[in-house]
Amino acid sequence: MTGLVWETAEELDQKLAGRVRNIRKRRSISQKKLADMSGVSYGSIKRFEATGQISLLSLTKIAIALDIADDLRSIFTQIPYRTIEEVINEGK
Repeated sequence: MTGLVWETAEELDQKLAGRVRNIRKRRSISQKKLADMSGVSYGSIKRFEATGQISLLSLTKIAIALDIADDLRSIFTQIPYRTIEEVINEGK
């Protein structure tokens, strides 16, 4: 049984972009400086913060530049099992 989805993929992307923007601002880093730090183009960072759209590689580069890679790394590390079949299938 799957849980109810309260947000669309686009809404989740937008929330993630907002969190990254808040971290960037809290650390007094401009979009241009983040672009220089991460190797991600300034336009891509502006688009990400405005729309939530970005490649996974660019998101990873931004996370490394902001020193939040551990948070990104931990996204799928401790996912609870939903069924006994998942437990059985994990070892296969």
